[in-house]
Amino acid sequence: MKSAAENLTPTRVKLNVEVPFDELKPNIDAAYKQVAEQIQVPGFRKGKVPSRIVDQRVGRGYVLETAINDGLNEWYQQAVAETGIRPLSRPEVEITEVPDPAATDGQLTFSVEVDIRPEVELPDYAGLKVEVEAVEASDEDVEKSLNELRSRFGTLKPVDRPAQADDFLTIDLTATVDGEQVDSASGLSYQVGSGTMLDGLDEAVTGLSADEEAICETKLACGEHAGKDAQVNVKVTAVKERELPEADDDFAQLASEFDTIAELREDLAKQAADAKVAQQGIEARDKVLDKLVELVEVPVPETVIDEQVSAHFNPENGGHAAGEDHDTEEHRAEVKANTERAFKNEVILDAIADKEEIGVSQNELIEYLISTASQYGMDPNQFAQIMDQSGQVPMMVGEVRRRKALAVVLGQAEVTDSEGNAVDLTDFVRPATEEPEAEGSEEAAAEVIPSDDPAAAKF
Repeated sequence: MKSAAENLTPTRVKLNVEVPFDELKPNIDAAYKQVAEQIQVPGFRKGKVPSRIVDQRVGRGYVLETAINDGLNEWYQQAVAETGIRPLSRPEVEITEVPDPAATDGQLTFSVEVDIRPEVELPDYAGLKVEVEAVEASDEDVEKSLNELRSRFGTLKPVDRPAQADDFLTIDLTATVDGEQVDSASGLSYQVGSGTMLDGLDEAVTGLSADEEAICETKLACGEHAGKDAQVNVKVTAVKERELPEADDDFAQLASEFDTIAELREDLAKQAADAKVAQQGIEARDKVLDKLVELVEVPVPETVIDEQVSAHFNPENGGHAAGEDHDTEEHRAEVKANTERAFKNEVILDAIADKEEIGVSQNELIEYLISTASQYGMDPNQFAQIMDQSGQVPMMVGEVRRRKALAVVLGQAEVTDSEGNAVDLTDFVRPATEEPEAEGSEEAAAEVIPSDDPAAAKF
C-alpha cells in the first residue's frame, strides 16, 4: 500500500492512498465468506456456497464493495501511521478508483480529507521571566487557620437574641406559588451567611429571634416548580452560636499531634507559608503558560472548534439547550475563545513533552486518577474502571504528560515577585517518583504538585 499526505492548510490534509490488488484480495476472500453466510442456495450448506455461485446470485461487484467497505478503516489507519499525521476530526473519504469486478488485477485508490493537529515551532523556553505578587504569611493567616481548626471542635450553644452572621438556626419553611402551597419542610439546620439554601434567606432570617417569622421572596431552584417565583415563609425555632474551645495546650493535644499550643502555632505558620508559596506557584504556572501561548503560533482548526462549541450547547450531550438564556451570542463567543485557548495549550505542551521525551509512569497515572476521583467524590477504583471502560485512560495519560511538560518549563523559568525578589518554587515543582524500567515507564521528569484549581492544568 502507498500513501502520501498533501497539506491543504496548516490544520487539514488530504491523504492519497493506493491499495494494490494483491493486498485487496484477502479482503475479497473474506467478503465471499461473509456473503456466503448470508445467502441460501439449494444444494449447498450455509457458508459453503462457491464463489462463482455467489457471483451469480449477488454479483462480484457487491462482493468487491463489501471487501472495500470492510477494509477501508484499516487502510486509513495504516496511512495515518505511515504519514505520521495526528487526526482531530472524522475523515471524509472519496473512493477514486476500484478494480474492474470482472478482472483479477487493478488497484483501489481513495483520498481522505481530515483535520489534523498542527506542527508548531517551539521557542527557547529556558529562562522565561515571569513576575508574581509578593506574598508573605502573616500572624493574621495563622490566627485564621487556628480559628478554623477551633471551629471544627466547637459546640453549639442556644442563645436568646436575634440571629446574626455565622449563627446556626433551626428553621421551618413553607413555599407558596401564586397563593398555593407547593412545598414545606421543618427542623432544617442553616448557618446564617452560608448561602446554601435559598436566595434571599440570609436577609430574611438575620435579626429574627426564636419563634419569629419572615417572608422570603425567592426563585425555586429544583422540583416541579423550579424557576418559578415563590414566597417562602421562614420560621426560626432556635438560634445557636458556635462556642470555640480555648486555644491552649489541651486543645493542641486534642486537635493535633502536638503537645503545646506553641508547637501547633509554629506548624500552622509553616502551613501558611507553604500555602503562600503554592499561591505564587499557581500564578507563575499560569503566567508561564500565557507566555508560551504568546510566543508560539498555533493554527486553530475552525471546524473542530465549532463542533466542540456546538456540542457544549447541545442538550442531547448534556449541554445547554438552544433556547435557554445563557445560550447567547456573547456566551458562545466566550466558550469558543476558551476552547481555542485550551486547544493551543494542548498543542504547545504536547510539543514540549515530545521534545523533552516525557513519559508517564504507572504511579503517576494512579496518583492522578486518585486525585481526580476525589474531586468527583468517587471511589478511585470505581472511577478507574469507568475511565477504562469508556476509553478515557489515554486522555488522562495525555493530561498528566502535559502537566509534567508545563512543570519542566516552570522549573527553568526565572520567577521574581513584585518587589524584585527571586521566588524559590522548589516546594511547588518537584521530581516525580521514578519506577523501574521493567514496568515500561520512562525516566520521570518534573511534575507540578496538583492544586485545588485544576482548570489551568487540565486542557
